[in-house]
Amino acid sequence: MIKNSKQRAYLRSLAMSIDPVVQVGKAGITPELTKGALEALTARELIKVSVLKSCTDDIRDIAQTLSERTHSEIVHIIGRKIILYKEGKEDKKKIILP
Repeated sequence: MIKNSKQRAYLRSLAMSIDPVVQVGKAGITPELTKGALEALTARELIKVSVLKSCTDDIRDIAQTLSERTHSEIVHIIGRKIILYKEGKEDKKKIILP
């Protein structure tokens, strides 16, 4: 769980070097997209989601819906990119927050 702005800034800095692993297209948020995002979050803890121009939904609504369905937290929304974080299980943690 992100507790303060220092942790959020740390996660944003980590996200700068990663490529988007999930793309939201014209169909919006489908069950398959949610499943893919959840699998990516479980494996990586921090993912970047790209919202294509063909998607007409509001980006903040997309971020909120994905966050709720994957039980993750929104780190940052910039342009058409969303950064999500889900803390890993104790034995499989990859990211240690400051």
